[in-house]
Amino acid sequence: MDRYIGLDVHKASTTVAVVGPSGKHLKSVVVETTGEALIEAIRLIPSPRHVCLEEGTQSDWLYEILTAHAVRVVVVGIGASRGPHRSKSDKGDAFNLANALRLGNIETTVYKPKGEFRRLRYLANAYGKIVGDSTRNKNRIKAMYRSRGISTDDTLWYSPVNREKRLKLLPTSAQFAAGLLFEEQDMLSSLKKKAEKEMLKEAKKHPISQVLETCPGLGPIRVAELLSIVVTPHRFRTSRQFWGYCGLGLVTRTSAEWIQDANNQWIKAHVPQTRGLNKNHNARLKHIYKGAATTVISRANSSLYSDYQRLLEAGTKPNLAKLTVARKIAAISLAMWKNKEVYGVRGRSVKID
Repeated sequence: MDRYIGLDVHKASTTVAVVGPSGKHLKSVVVETTGEALIEAIRLIPSPRHVCLEEGTQSDWLYEILTAHAVRVVVVGIGASRGPHRSKSDKGDAFNLANALRLGNIETTVYKPKGEFRRLRYLANAYGKIVGDSTRNKNRIKAMYRSRGISTDDTLWYSPVNREKRLKLLPTSAQFAAGLLFEEQDMLSSLKKKAEKEMLKEAKKHPISQVLETCPGLGPIRVAELLSIVVTPHRFRTSRQFWGYCGLGLVTRTSAEWIQDANNQWIKAHVPQTRGLNKNHNARLKHIYKGAATTVISRANSSLYSDYQRLLEAGTKPNLAKLTVARKIAAISLAMWKNKEVYGVRGRSVKID
């Protein structure tokens, strides 16, 4: 008899709720949020076990340790597990998760298996955080100079070269503070190079990275980040599903689209549609493919550059033409990954659906 288990996880405690196949609440217990306590609590529940928990700081770890003790472990998005206007409690949240899993009412699940890319994922996350910190620190330095009407367009502005001269452009009261920010930038630049080197070294251990690097616009860094996020291309049956995950899926909305004809029959009328991109997506993947499109359209020798030019000549706005190129790159890379084929093999690109 199946058992459906919901976990409401907090820093110190976890509420475990068990529901039977008929929906009956069998029991609920509160245990300490440690690996030993949670595994013991799960193992005391008869098999087969189906576990459900919300996405959060500890969900990756919990998925890893509980997978061996359950038929399946499902991680759901927070928005998908909490309904509006209802009483909230740890016990109620845990039972709601268990019931949703039993009824199959979970629409948004979070992909957790990392497999061979687990270390690469940690390295890519660390690299992304360091890059973000570096960008923010550069903006702080730039703001100090712009507040004094000093331009910072020089690409070597943040390097140690001629730094003393640049510091003297600021008033004496601000020079020491600016010097501290410059020192922080030096350390971040060093850490960025170190993180990048280790991330690329780890990515090279996976042969598929060499295949994907032949895709237009995808260099070693973008491929390493792509591998750490997607893990496997077989999560997506078609390119359209992958576009949605990347934030490149088109969304159309219509309203009041049925009208009556002369015979009082209801027919579907043409209604102007509001179009846009889906908002529920992986922001990092969107950044990767839009960056790849920017690289492609800036190089006249790129294989997709002519496609971009044809779109512009046909009257497509530059931003939409760039989006089209990004979608093409996403579809091509997905097909290359699935088929393990290098781009342009035998004078032709890989087939995409």
